Amino acid sequence: MYNIINFNEEELKKWMKENGEQPFRSKQVINWIYKGITSFDEMKNVSSKTQENLANNFYIGTPTIVRKLVSTIDGTIKYLMKLHDGNIIECVLMKYKHGNSICISSQVGCRMGCTFCASTIGGRVRNLDSGEMLGQIIAVSKDINERISNVVMMGSGEPLDNYDNVLKFLEEVGKEYGLNIGARHITLSTCGIVPEILELSEKGLQITLAISLHASNDEIRKKSMPIANKYTIKEVIEACKQYICKTKRRVTFEYALIEGLNDEKEHAEELATLLKGMLCHVNLIPINEVKESGYKKPDKKRIDSFKSILEKNKIETTVRREMGADINAACGQLRRDYVNE
Repeated sequence: MYNIINFNEEELKKWMKENGEQPFRSKQVINWIYKGITSFDEMKNVSSKTQENLANNFYIGTPTIVRKLVSTIDGTIKYLMKLHDGNIIECVLMKYKHGNSICISSQVGCRMGCTFCASTIGGRVRNLDSGEMLGQIIAVSKDINERISNVVMMGSGEPLDNYDNVLKFLEEVGKEYGLNIGARHITLSTCGIVPEILELSEKGLQITLAISLHASNDEIRKKSMPIANKYTIKEVIEACKQYICKTKRRVTFEYALIEGLNDEKEHAEELATLLKGMLCHVNLIPINEVKESGYKKPDKKRIDSFKSILEKNKIETTVRREMGADINAACGQLRRDYVNE
């Protein structure tokens, strides 16, 4: 059995032809899938014979919403979803004036081992296929009955550790017959897997690349990010420069501010030197406190001071607005609680 959301229009046309169906049916079927149907017999303009043929060969891999938390502060919605095989993932809907943005997962769990992230506790269970990533958007869009216009690949999992499936997702999410979300409305966040960053740069996609940097030198980075033992900050920065050169797109550097670890004045100055002259933007993230890590966020004065140093060095910097603070909206926390139950 195959997840039908993994099939694009051409692939489904080919299947139709090989299985005694009219190829034009593929467009009808895909239109129904992206409306969020959960059963083939909901396809009103498709014959019962075709419905049966599809049901015997495919399943509709749209995740089932099993828990939903809505923030009373800003309307952020956190979803706990069950996949076809029973595995649990999370995604988050964030409402902005410019439209609805969704943060999706690319893996069940994560094996990167970053000490400040709840997603990595328990490791990676498996990769998501492209249809399961698309399915998160389909399910949430149906739930809120509104269009989703922006996608952030910053939920559970490391997207570049699931490169082939993520690449197919990026190719399909912009198709007019599907979700029609343009590349410039998509952000992919990675902890810095250098070979895949370089490979992605060759694709020339217009997505925004976000690097989870979180340190101004290798010594500090190794304390919280095991990937730093494989790729140095210098190697990550050089790969980003290649990405900028190939795509002409600005790179975002995510920097989680952790009290007493990476939030000193010298760290800000070191980071400014590191990024000098690059087409980039720094997104400062006061750390989400995960009890297993023991990390705490700095006070507002320290955060503002760090930001000011970067801006004085002509590096565009923002402090991430905390979304869904009352619903534990940091990735991995809701799934972990559910699995523990």
